[in-house]
Amino acid sequence: MEIVDAHHHIWRRADLPWLLGPTVPRIFGPYDEIKRDYLIDEYLADIDGTGVARSVYVQANWAPNWFADEVAWVSRVAERSGWPHAIVGYVDMGQEDARGDLDRLAAYPLMRGVRHQMHWHHNPLYRFAGGPDVVGSEAVRQNVARLADHGWVFELQVFSQQADAALALVEACPEVTFVLQHAGMPEDLTDEGREEWREAIGRLAARPNVVCKVSGFGTFVRRLAPEHVAWTTSEALALFGAERCLYGSNFPIEKIWTDYASLLNSVLGALEPFSEQERDDVLRRTAQRVYRLAE
Repeated sequence: MEIVDAHHHIWRRADLPWLLGPTVPRIFGPYDEIKRDYLIDEYLADIDGTGVARSVYVQANWAPNWFADEVAWVSRVAERSGWPHAIVGYVDMGQEDARGDLDRLAAYPLMRGVRHQMHWHHNPLYRFAGGPDVVGSEAVRQNVARLADHGWVFELQVFSQQADAALALVEACPEVTFVLQHAGMPEDLTDEGREEWREAIGRLAARPNVVCKVSGFGTFVRRLAPEHVAWTTSEALALFGAERCLYGSNFPIEKIWTDYASLLNSVLGALEPFSEQERDDVLRRTAQRVYRLAE
C-alpha cells in the first residue's frame, strides 16, 4: 500500500533560532539529538523500505521574517530531489492583512497551506500563542478566510481547551479546509482528561471542513507507546471517520525517541482493526485529496 507522510520537516540548523544556543524547555522535552541539520537525504534514508511514496513538508519555525526564504529553500530541495511533494508554509495570520505575504508564497507551485501555531496551555512549557483565544481573533479570521483564494488549507494547532475559539474560526471560514494538528494534542491522559478531549474535539469534528492529522504521538509521553498510538488513532477515526483522517510522522521530532519504521509499524498496528479502504484513506487518500497531490 502506498503511504503519504502528511507531516514532516527538514531543516538547516542555522535557519532555526530555536535550535541555536543553549537547549531551552520545549513541548516535546529534551531535544539535543535534533539540534543539527536534518536534510532531505537523511529523511529519505529514514523512510527507506517503509512504503512512504510521497510527503508533505510543514513549516519548521524559521525566523518569521524569513517565511518566504523557507518556502524557497524547500522548493529548491524538491526540485533537486523530488521530495517533498507539497509544502505548508508560515505566514503571520495575526497581522492586519496577510494578503501580501500570501501572494508572495503563491509564486511557489508546491504551496498547499499555512501553519501558524496558536496552541496555548496553562502549563507555560506547552504555550506558543500569546493567549488561549488568539485563534479566534478577528484578524486571524479574516486572514484565514483569504486562504480560500489560493485553495490552501490551514493547519490548526490548538489544545482541546481552545476548541470553542477554534470552532468560531472554523465556522467563520467554511470555504477553508482545516487540518487539526496532532489530533488536537491530547496531553491529559487520565480518564477525565481523555473524556474532556473527546468532547471538545468532537465539536470540531462535527464541522465538515475539519480533517484530523493523526501524528505527534510521542509529544507528551516522550516515547513510542503503541497503546497510545492505537488509542489516538481509533478515537480520531471514531470522531472524524477515516475519510477525514490522515497520517503524519512529525519527523524528526519523533526521532528523538524512535526510528521511522517502528513509528509507522505502530500506526499500521493501530489500523489493523479497520477495513482496507479505511486504512487506505488514513495512509494515502485523505492526504492526497487535502493537499492536492497528483495521482
